[in-house]
This record gives sequence, C-alpha cells and structure tokens, in this order.
Amino acid sequence: MASSSSPSQIICVSFNQDNSMFSVGTKDGFKIFDARNGRLCYEKNLGGFNIVEMLFGTNLLAIVGTGEQPAMSPRRLCLFNTKTGASKRDLNFKTSILAVRLSRKRLVVVLQDRTFVYDLNSTTILDEIETVPNTKGLCAFAPNSEECYLALPASTSKGSALVYKASKPELICQIDAHQAPLAAMVFSLNGLYLATASEKGTMIRVHLVAQATKSHSFRRGTYPSTIYSLTFSPSVDLPDVLVATSSSGSLHMFFLDASRNARRQANTLLSSVIPGSVTDALDPANHHVIHHVVTADIKSCLAVHSVENSQNSSKFPALK
Repeated sequence: MASSSSPSQIICVSFNQDNSMFSVGTKDGFKIFDARNGRLCYEKNLGGFNIVEMLFGTNLLAIVGTGEQPAMSPRRLCLFNTKTGASKRDLNFKTSILAVRLSRKRLVVVLQDRTFVYDLNSTTILDEIETVPNTKGLCAFAPNSEECYLALPASTSKGSALVYKASKPELICQIDAHQAPLAAMVFSLNGLYLATASEKGTMIRVHLVAQATKSHSFRRGTYPSTIYSLTFSPSVDLPDVLVATSSSGSLHMFFLDASRNARRQANTLLSSVIPGSVTDALDPANHHVIHHVVTADIKSCLAVHSVENSQNSSKFPALK
C-alpha cells in the first residue's frame, strides 16, 4: 500500500483465523492480502471501515463502516460476500460496534456494555452478555477450538477476565491476571492457554484456562508500555512461543518451551522456594527482544505463521 501513488490512511488491520491472509481497512475502502507474499487478493472502495474481519479463506467478510457513508454506519454489521460484491446480511445495533470475531459456527459482536453471540449460519442470537464498560472492545476468541472460547474483561479497575464457551454458550471461569486493567489478551490456537497484559505492560502472563491458573509470567520491561498485539505460535498442542509488540516499538519473544524445560531441570534451592511462574520472569533466557521493529507509539498487529528451530544459527527460533 505504501508503494501506491496515493496511500490511504490505515484505520484497521487484522489477520484471518489461520494467519494466512490479512485485511486492511482505510478511509477509502478495504483490501485483502496474502500474508505469505503480500499479494493483493481483493479490494473494494466503499468508504471508511473501522472493522474488516475474514472467515479463514472464504468469501465471507464481516465489515463495519466509519459512518462517513449513510449505509456504512458504525452501528451496522455487514456480512459481505466478496464473490458477489454485495451484502449477505446486515445486523443493526443501538451503539457502535467495537469488535467482531468469527468462527465457522459463531459470530461475536462486541459493544461497549454488552457482547452478542450469534449462530453464524442463521444469524440467530444465542446469548447476550452484559459486560463492564469495554470502551476499547477488548476480547479474545479461539475460533479453532472446539468450544470457541471467548474472553471478556471482568473489571474496569483490575485485570480480570471472564472466559465463556461460545459453542454453548456458558461461563467457564474468571481469571484474575493483573492488578491493573487489561490492555491485551489472546488465546492459544487450541484455546487451552490465555495470555494477558495489563495497561502497565510490564508483565505478560499465561494462564491455563481449564484450571484458571497462571502457568507462566514474563517480564517485558521495567518501564510501562502499551501492549498493542499478543500472539502465540500456531502449535496444535502446547505453544512454544508468545510474541508481543508494544508502544516502545520493540518486538518481544517469550519462550514457553524453554521455560518448561528449565523447570524440569532445575533443582536449586532458589527454584524450590520460588514458584515457577516467578522464575520464568527472572530468567532472561526465556525472553528475547528485537528493538525498533516499528516506529514508537505506532499501533501494530502481529501474527506468527510458523516457528523454525535451527541448531546452527542461534539459540532462538526463527519466526515467520
């Protein structure tokens, strides 16, 4: 987009469920790209868009406009078919739509004070969840998990999350992750783990959803920073790497597999009296930083397509 003669202002960016494609919403329309080679796959100029969400590699998009055009209200969700170039179904709400998530069976729509769970095929409402004020539309969704796990903020004063099964739907548990309010959260591919960051952004924590317990803690840095993006490596079983970007412009890689191996091998007095989640945070071998990946304070959206382990290059795996 930067190479075009008149690049448009980017409003939103998101990856699809398997990270093979990504969408870009601008003040003029939206574009779909192949994440592996950057090839432009589809574009449509309909006005400004706040949200452009894909359903894997299908023709279905969930789009929400900025309101500059009467038909593109921020309170209207359009299920758009890229093959026909027309709307398949419109859903209207009383307040602005802040986030949308899709799986093959579920459609999740996040408003400021409530979240709706729909059956995607029939667009029938399955649940209406009243939430604390969620002005940023913060949520985490595991579309590849059988239960379609959904996490929403539980408090505006501390970093707690409520985890639901969107497949039923039903409330599973509450995870108390941080003392400060949540700023970012993401599920692993199978939905077994939930990673969270607070508004302080100094600590990244990973929780085992089934037990609502903390399994890892990683220190991102000493000074506060806004976490813009969190993502796990696409492992089917236990994720190996958790990656974050922040307002500092750095990219942080946290190695869960190295942390687990270190715990199994540790037999020192320190490891016997300090919980494993604390020693994770203290061990620099579990954390690698690449500085100046993006300009500081520029929002970023991150996805990991694959992790390659090399015994010859360095002790850190290569991310794609």
